Amino acid sequence: MYRKNLQGQTPVYNDGYTKLGNAIIIQAVKDYRDVLKKLNKNSENSMTKHTKREIERFFHSSLFGMITTINPDMLIRKLNEEVQL
Repeated sequence: MYRKNLQGQTPVYNDGYTKLGNAIIIQAVKDYRDVLKKLNKNSENSMTKHTKREIERFFHSSLFGMITTINPDMLIRKLNEEVQL
């Protein structure tokens, strides 16, 4: 999961894992934006509401916390503000 740096001392995370983590976060953000847009059109869609809750659960999960230092509440608030514009 990690490799030693050129001096052989401090472990650094493998770039591949960082890229994977970033891709996971980016996809979740895209999915959340799409869900918010759908809910703006039809706020009573129960499947879309469920998907929104699932993504929010991911944002507050330990996995999310392991792959990013982004505050999940701030992220959710900013995405909601963005879609409301």
